[in-house]
Amino acid sequence: MPVRSPRLKIIRRLGVALPGLTRKLAGDASATAGPRSRRKPSAYRLALEEKQKVRFNYGVTEKQMRRYLDAARRLPGRTGENLLLMLERRLDNTVFRLGFAPTIPAARQLVTHGHVRVNGARVDRPSYLADIGDTVSLALRAAPGADAVLRMPAHLRPDAGDARAGRMIALPVRGDVPFPVRESLVVEFYAR
Repeated sequence: MPVRSPRLKIIRRLGVALPGLTRKLAGDASATAGPRSRRKPSAYRLALEEKQKVRFNYGVTEKQMRRYLDAARRLPGRTGENLLLMLERRLDNTVFRLGFAPTIPAARQLVTHGHVRVNGARVDRPSYLADIGDTVSLALRAAPGADAVLRMPAHLRPDAGDARAGRMIALPVRGDVPFPVRESLVVEFYAR
């Protein structure tokens, strides 16, 4: 797992709730973060913090972020938006957003332990990119263990007859990202 420090400390430092990182709430992040410098943060620091928000929420390593960014650059449209939408399509995030796991790290564990099926076939790679029409389901022995904390995004639809299955009905859109992020700063950070 790429995050090695306490999760609430990360949330307080970044000043924004990251729903994929933990279920716990940091309260008022600005009040608990401790004394901040009175100086205006540099452009580098702002871009670094935006990149860290994305990395920590989705649980990807620096090497994976660079690969996703390279792939996002090759797609038509805005690079930052493409990056976020690719991360939203990851299987571990899809399992989390369908409500099968309380956090993305818990969803990643479900996937790597072989409890997740995509179109009936076992997939154990959290980085698998779900596509339109893919049905994501849990194996019979795995039980859904999450509370519905986030709203279900429009690109996912739970199966009406089975609480352990859901379907990707469309590609995600920018509004489906569950936390505030300025993706242009993430692209700018990697352009250095």
